[in-house]
Amino acid sequence: MAGHSHFKNMAHRKGIVDAKRAKLWSKLSRYIMIAAKNGGGDPVSNLKLRYAIDKARSVSMPKDNIERAIKKGTGESGASNFDEVTYEAYGPGGVAILIETLTDNRNRTNGEVRSILEKAGGKMGTPGSVAYLFDRKGVLAIPAKDVDEEALMGIVLEAGADDLAKSGDNFEITCDAAAFSEVRAALEANKITPAEADIQQIGKTRVDADLETGQRILKLMDTLDDNDDVQNVYSNLNVTDEMMAGV
Repeated sequence: MAGHSHFKNMAHRKGIVDAKRAKLWSKLSRYIMIAAKNGGGDPVSNLKLRYAIDKARSVSMPKDNIERAIKKGTGESGASNFDEVTYEAYGPGGVAILIETLTDNRNRTNGEVRSILEKAGGKMGTPGSVAYLFDRKGVLAIPAKDVDEEALMGIVLEAGADDLAKSGDNFEITCDAAAFSEVRAALEANKITPAEADIQQIGKTRVDADLETGQRILKLMDTLDDNDDVQNVYSNLNVTDEMMAGV
């Protein structure tokens, strides 16, 4: 089974540093609020909330912050009025970009996202213009030192995974979003803990770009990700080590 690292392709904006921790916690609080608002405050019955809490814990978000966000989402402690809005866009070189946001002011967010894109040589697309180029997939990274590859493959394939590939120090598992909870449960049942686990938008095919264009796209994605309303940014760019080294 072959593939390339989806986590590596986003590593330039996934790294957690102290300077960005407060901003990250703020974004995760919104994510938790929306999950609780839409599916209730019990992570056992609300898988989206469970994933949001797991994300928050993985970056050492305080328990009080998590509980406060859940209460806001369920209306116990002030109502949350955030909407989920996904923008479709084109970056330099025509690379497709999906921008997932949580916003309490659509006009503000729309203006800010459009401005960031245009300043970087990109442009906003129309609904449906690039979404079809992506698949929603579950992606899990397992430290290779912790597990035997053949045993891991048997576990995840039986649980419904599509692919398993070695990527650096990890085995990376890809599955349909609908199978994500089953694959994760199978890992937990075998006492295997993912280093990372998330549902992402994965480009169906990767688009190559020259080094300069690739770095411009990565910088654009960083700028978008730095916006308070933006939760996730995805592209179908084939990210190389040289591109990441220059950002």
